[in-house]
Amino acid sequence: MITFIIGLAVLFIGAAVYGKFCEKVFGPDDRKTPAYVKQDGVDYIPMKGWKNSLINLLNIAGTGPILGPIQGILFGPIAFITIPIGNIIGGAVHDYFSGMICLRDGGTQMPDMVRKYSKKGVYTVYQVFCSLLLLLVGAVFIYTPGDIAATQVFGFDGKATSVSTWVIYGVIFLYYLIATIFPIDAIIGRIYPVFGAVLLFSAIGVFVGLFAKGYPLVELWEDWNGGLFAYGDYFDGNHFIPIFFITVACGILSGFHSTQTAIISRTMKSERQGRNTFYNMMILEGFIAMVWAAGAMGVYNLGLQTADASLATATIGVICKDILGNVGGIIALAGVIILPITSGDTALRSLRLAISDALHMDTKNVKKRLGLSVIIFALVAAILVFAKSNAEGFSILWRYFAWSNQTLSLFAFLGITVWMFENNRAKYAWMSLIPGAWYAFVTVTYIANAKIGFNIPWTGAYIIGIAAAVAYAGIIIWYGRKRAANKASL
Repeated sequence: MITFIIGLAVLFIGAAVYGKFCEKVFGPDDRKTPAYVKQDGVDYIPMKGWKNSLINLLNIAGTGPILGPIQGILFGPIAFITIPIGNIIGGAVHDYFSGMICLRDGGTQMPDMVRKYSKKGVYTVYQVFCSLLLLLVGAVFIYTPGDIAATQVFGFDGKATSVSTWVIYGVIFLYYLIATIFPIDAIIGRIYPVFGAVLLFSAIGVFVGLFAKGYPLVELWEDWNGGLFAYGDYFDGNHFIPIFFITVACGILSGFHSTQTAIISRTMKSERQGRNTFYNMMILEGFIAMVWAAGAMGVYNLGLQTADASLATATIGVICKDILGNVGGIIALAGVIILPITSGDTALRSLRLAISDALHMDTKNVKKRLGLSVIIFALVAAILVFAKSNAEGFSILWRYFAWSNQTLSLFAFLGITVWMFENNRAKYAWMSLIPGAWYAFVTVTYIANAKIGFNIPWTGAYIIGIAAAVAYAGIIIWYGRKRAANKASL
């Protein structure tokens, strides 16, 4: 337990220090926010600070901080240290600055932020990449909560041939459609507090249960191969870098989050709420990731579940029911189901907003919002049918989702870094440039080697990844300095 506790201390103490530093660097003030300046009753609506924070947490925390850590803990107790460090200096920085820049720029969405702080070609690539990712998010976040509900709550088989499976998918689909079309305070703003209560129950319940049940966790300084599962062998044989950072995803960093913080930038009453709304909510997601990673290691070490990445979904049910009993376990499972649903709806909402903004579509027109939503949902349905109807369909879907999710963060870090140069904060550009370069290395190395990518041997993949990271950092520094010089000359 000691390594786990150390990791939690790093997470919360580090967040308190570095979060305050991030806030100081950005410099929030008392200017009127877009929620007031552009109030339209649909997307630009002033909402209370606690509600914005809770909505943002539920938006960003899908299955990533649960399924990812359950698989990532197979690399051993090092996960309890890398998750909090990566979260503090990577994911939380990404979320805070992307949300705050969008807020200060008038509640702009991420595609427009990328367009403003880069070139037209980069913006075009981002638009395509982001749209595909949000479609994948929509499909993944119907598939995973639907299957958990079918198999572990209702006791169905969850097969593609079962009517019950598609009925459950259909119910989630219907909710997504309603949440995507209606004003943000009509659905999301009203029901998310209830969802948040269930989410907190599941996370805190599992956390307390870890200590109450005395779950055995491997320490960083102990023999990693001394139990039922050889964590050390798994670590040695599966290329911790980059695989771990692709696998864990949301608990450390998620490019998807920038699309969600941009939504909340339109409902905030004050810039001074940004640290709690953006930075601290990512820290809470890190806490959720740590809890589920520990829970998974506990059930693996007790022999209650086979330590197998392919059984991650089933592991969720084992953890919930062993720690909280049948009734509490069902409530906790409900929280796990809610997480992806509350991310999936806003993912599709952000896709609708991005397309609307790109096409200069009037979002107040219900018919136009409905027509665009129907097209989006038809594409999501097609992806879902493919994933469910093919033996390797979901595996392929998840791998592309995980990789593209991390890759999307590169665009946000680019925008943040250029913004730093343009706004007299060049000496702080390293805050976004270092994690951006790191994930350029991680994502490029992964896709270069992966079977779903270019299938290049690891040595070659690492060389390509290093070159990509150097090029990424070098080009952004050059471009940022050029933009700053041009702005100074005006």
